[in-house]
Parts: sequence; C-alpha cells; structure tokens
Amino acid sequence: MSGRPQVKEYMTREVQTVSPSDTVADVARRIKETEGHNGFPVSEGRKVEGFVTARDLLLVGDEDPIFTVMTEDIIVADPEMDMIDAARVMLRSGIQKLPVVDDADNLVGIISNTDVVRSQIERATPEKVGKLMRTLEQIHEITVHQESRTVRLDDLTPTQARVYADELEGRQYELERGLAEPLVVIDNGGDLLLADGHHRVMAAYQLGIEEMDASVIVLDEKVELGMQRTADKEGLSSISDIEIADYGRHPLIETTQRLQE
Repeated sequence: MSGRPQVKEYMTREVQTVSPSDTVADVARRIKETEGHNGFPVSEGRKVEGFVTARDLLLVGDEDPIFTVMTEDIIVADPEMDMIDAARVMLRSGIQKLPVVDDADNLVGIISNTDVVRSQIERATPEKVGKLMRTLEQIHEITVHQESRTVRLDDLTPTQARVYADELEGRQYELERGLAEPLVVIDNGGDLLLADGHHRVMAAYQLGIEEMDASVIVLDEKVELGMQRTADKEGLSSISDIEIADYGRHPLIETTQRLQE
C-alpha cells in the first residue's frame, strides 16, 4: 500500500457498457441520450472486449455491429493502481477513460479525467504532514514541531532520485495558476530534506522559480534519518541530481489483447 490515492477509491463502479452485437445506430443513440458519455466499454457479460467512442462511429453504416468498429487492444488498469499513475497513463495514451478490471479480468469500474482531477484536489497535506510528524517522534523518540516557511530550492536535499517527465507538465500547470500545494520539508539541524513534492520542485526549477512555500517539520534535536542516508547513498545533494525519466509500462497496466493471451 503506497498511502497515495488508489484507483479503487475514485473509480465509478456502476459502468454503462454496450454489447459487441449492438449496432452503430444503437450506440450513437446511447451516446446522444446519456449525459457525459462519449464512449462505452464493450463487454460480453463482465469481460471487456473493447471500447467504442463517438469517433469510431463516423463514416460507418448504421447497421454495422459494434465489434467491427470498436478498438480491441485497449488499455485497462488494476484497482490497486495509484491514481497518479493512472493519470500518467491516460495523459501519455491520449485517452479520457480507463476501464478497471479485477484479477479475473472482469470489469469492475472505470476512471475518467474528472476522477483524476478530483483525486488530486482532495489530497490532504495536513494529514500527510501530521502522519510524518508522529512517525518521526515515535521512531526517534524526539519532539518535533511544524512551521510554514518559504524555502529556497537550492537549499533542499532531495530524497527521491527520479521524477517522471509527463507528470511535470501537470505540476507546471498548477504552479503557473497558483494551485500547487506546499512542499513537505524536514529541518534536521539545518539540513533541509525534501520529504514530499519532488515533481513540484522539478517543475518549479524548470520554470525558473527559486523559492516555494513549504510545511516544514522541525526536529528539536538532530538525528540520523533513514531518508538522509538513502539520499547520501544515491548521491543526492541538490535538486539538480534528480533524474527526469520517461514513463515506462506500469506493472498494473495491461491491454485486453494481453489478457486474452
């Protein structure tokens, strides 16, 4: 469990589907009459066989069956997948909806762009900070307190070696519109460790931003932190050491073609 929002928390469970044997006219009528739908998963029972969109219905005959025009090799996700990873897949694939299947390959839900936005708006930074503060106090038997500060990006030591290029686009969008959350930083005797917000920091760095707001957890005495040892081991001393990587295939992403093999 990553502690981040997962697909199963935000997916729509009551999924409207169409049958492979439905006609183009049938589905066109459904799209017109159903508010907010521009396409449907195509399923026989609970098994997903494809996806059909309004675009697929162009320039084909009204009586053509949907199985002849649907997209068969579609991307599907696992309920346990992080929402941010689902968002990344949707962005890279240029799709607006992502069907969700269980271990038996049965359709259990669907995720839309709107669900992705909702999951990010509802992120609860105060809870995240509070949990980290309690963890530090329990593990190291120290007291901590929280401060709101503006921190210089050049003063931060990252604790994550890699960020994904496509997620930076979304973080830059937030920064340009003043929508970004504060960073979460640990002040360990003057060493400022970036605990949360690596994508935001790298997006800001690319935009030429030098300072950002942060929720700073101040340790009342300096201790040896595991995340600091990890940063040292990976050679992370400044944000310029963070690698920007393209996103590869996520282990919880499949395609219907692979599921049928």
